[in-house]
Amino acid sequence: MIPTSIPTTGRLDPKYVSLIMADPDRLAEIVTMHAAAFPPPLGPVWGDDMLRPLLENPASVTFIARVGFAGANTGFIIGQVAADVSEIVSVGVVPDWQRRGLGAHLIGAFGRAAYRAGATRLFLEVAEDNVAAFKLYSSIGCAEVGRRKGYYQRDGADAVDAIVMSKPLSS
Repeated sequence: MIPTSIPTTGRLDPKYVSLIMADPDRLAEIVTMHAAAFPPPLGPVWGDDMLRPLLENPASVTFIARVGFAGANTGFIIGQVAADVSEIVSVGVVPDWQRRGLGAHLIGAFGRAAYRAGATRLFLEVAEDNVAAFKLYSSIGCAEVGRRKGYYQRDGADAVDAIVMSKPLSS
């Protein structure tokens, strides 16, 4: 039996999620999702000028998450792999789909792709005041390995430290 609707609350069953490898042709979709996931004052909006070089980089691994049979864009992850190290540059889920497991799903997909490309370690950073993201990253095995003082500049507010986190990758 094919389900006719997706539950609107709780952890999302992965059977409803499709991941699409994204290239520069999907730039507009990612710009839209980034703006929704990180509205000011959480940070400057990343437009075409910031995201295009990331997507065009040969070391880039980018996925878009879509939910449902109509394929609504719900999240993205942009990362890079260089030799045995991988880094998540940005991961975001649009507000209506946050706290449903999509972030972990995207990070898992990126980690698997990075591992297959030869990476043995994953790095990311998170603003120290982003409690939900910090909890997510901790729950998937990331641990704090450093800090960047005053890294995140906020409009009309004090700068916030970046917590650098890492975890080993495996199959």
